[in-house]
Amino acid sequence: MDNAQIIRDAVREKAQIITGLNRAVWEYAELGYQETKSAAAIIKALEDDGFTVTKELAGIPTAFKAVWGSGSPVVGILGEYDALPGLSQKAGTAEPVPDEGHTTGHGCGHCALGAGAAGAAMAAKAYLEQSGKTGTLVFFGCPAEEQGFGKGFMAKARCFDGVDMMFTWHPADQNVPMGTRMVANYKVRFDFTGISAHAGAAPEKGRSALDACELMNVGVNYMREHVISDARIHYAYLDNGGEAPNVVQDHASLLYFMRAPKLAQSSEILARIKKIAQGAALMTETEVKVRVLGGLSDVIPTPTAFQVLSDAYVEMGGPEFDEEDYAIARKFLAILPEDAKKAMVQKMAVLHKMTPEEFEKRPLNSVVIPYSPLMRQKVLTASSDVGDVSYLVPTAQLTASAAIPGTGHHTWQYTAQVGTSIGGKACLAAAKAIGLACTRIFDDPALADQAKKELLEETGGVYVSPIPDDLTYVDAM
Repeated sequence: MDNAQIIRDAVREKAQIITGLNRAVWEYAELGYQETKSAAAIIKALEDDGFTVTKELAGIPTAFKAVWGSGSPVVGILGEYDALPGLSQKAGTAEPVPDEGHTTGHGCGHCALGAGAAGAAMAAKAYLEQSGKTGTLVFFGCPAEEQGFGKGFMAKARCFDGVDMMFTWHPADQNVPMGTRMVANYKVRFDFTGISAHAGAAPEKGRSALDACELMNVGVNYMREHVISDARIHYAYLDNGGEAPNVVQDHASLLYFMRAPKLAQSSEILARIKKIAQGAALMTETEVKVRVLGGLSDVIPTPTAFQVLSDAYVEMGGPEFDEEDYAIARKFLAILPEDAKKAMVQKMAVLHKMTPEEFEKRPLNSVVIPYSPLMRQKVLTASSDVGDVSYLVPTAQLTASAAIPGTGHHTWQYTAQVGTSIGGKACLAAAKAIGLACTRIFDDPALADQAKKELLEETGGVYVSPIPDDLTYVDAM
């Protein structure tokens, strides 16, 4: 039986459904934990295909799982569908033009992520039906990756128990197994409370919460020299105490992210930052309340899982772009800064074995880079709640090109491109690769057993959720 041909045929048959899901979820552009229409669209597509759906996983209204088949092995696929604030943009428009009626946008491409993952589930189901193989396929609808740790809450609720192998993907500007490690992250809020007073007439009576925030930031800045080089510490003001400079601010708040290669390292940094916050409160005679709003574990790339996914991806190939896609891409190539454009075109021309002039006519990346064990030695200083899943189940993910090379995530340019046929082609490529990888596990369950051994060697079977016991998904919104 030709597994690859079955998957190709299934994806071709479902292509309009898959690309239609990408476009529908792109148009809904719903924020984390509010993805009501987005989740419903994917649920309907999977139910129409014969999957049995269980809603409200972990008590979250927009989390679900869709199951088909029975017995072992159990193969899971992760899908996301949350958008980002402030990234509304018209599809295919190479200048900043918000999409009418929206302030949100899919600047990280999760519209395509959910659609392509659902397509992979449909394709793998077709294989189980035609082959008669024993096995269970589970699609997990995962909300709020961007700001709400959806998979972390699902992991804490043991939603992924019993799964032998997990696959997922992410839209990008390249086609490669994401075999690098990703860092852990804590999200923490610091609320300072002081005493209000007239800043001109009676400043001695005031105790400034804003001063406390400023002193805290200074202290953390000095600390940055004395943390590991792979750590990242970010902050934003949630409350600056008001707009009147002649009123001593009696309230002010900061939101901090602490990233590091391992959760324990993030915890150590958090403990030090808490001390700095307490010191700032002492210096200003204010009070500080610290609230951990969630966190993400580091991503563990399991070698066997990645090799299976990589082999499938190389066999299936990258996105199959056409002239419609290239015409859109050329508009976005034209707005790149000239130096960045020249460097990117030269690099991509070498990768695609063509001249720079030829690549400028077709400026999209369709070449698949195979997995290498050396990837595991690298640390990508971004975070994902896929990390919490990767501690519990051998997990592998890939990227597929949904924008021209050089397009950054969380930008209006990415929103504009992923909502076009370019994003649709990325969905189809991911669906084929993940679908074929699923068939390999159904054919040879020993691959999942090997991957589970590798994961156990790395973790010792220990998973500590970074989400506090008293935290609900509502708190993380």
